[in-house]
Amino acid sequence: MTKQQLAKEIFKISHLTGEFKLRSGIISNEYFDKYQFESNPIIMSEIAIHIREMLSFKYDILAGLEVGGIPIATALGLLTTKPMVFVRKKPKEYGTAKFVEGPDINDKDLLIVEDVVTSGGQIILSAEDLRKKRAKIDKAICVIDRQQGGKEALEKIGIKLFPLFTMEELKANA
Repeated sequence: MTKQQLAKEIFKISHLTGEFKLRSGIISNEYFDKYQFESNPIIMSEIAIHIREMLSFKYDILAGLEVGGIPIATALGLLTTKPMVFVRKKPKEYGTAKFVEGPDINDKDLLIVEDVVTSGGQIILSAEDLRKKRAKIDKAICVIDRQQGGKEALEKIGIKLFPLFTMEELKANA
């Protein structure tokens, strides 16, 4: 599937109109129901293939953010054979009580994996927590950049965002 065909499919199955409150608190008349593409094995496979083509830089570990970044990191990890960690929004309250599950991240270059970026808020919070664990983070990838300030907010904390698609690109290919 070409990147343009993938954009069309993602838009077709996940773009909704109405009134939606985003994680950032912004009210939007458009929403991308990420679970519609994340639950589709054919689309997820194509997303991983196209993201892999974007990865011309080095990293040690994929860091999938809870919840939407985890299936993307998993699909990409299976394709690239890179190890991955799963990053919780807060530590679990039982067992190991960790907020990051998987291999040791100390002094490792992590590539943060997210589904949809609006303000960049969750990446910023997670990067701060991961950096406290001595992980090195200067890049993040996402499937959709809503182009609402997330890329710029991430740049302010030293993270470059690499989106597979911008909202503008998805609309242009709809």
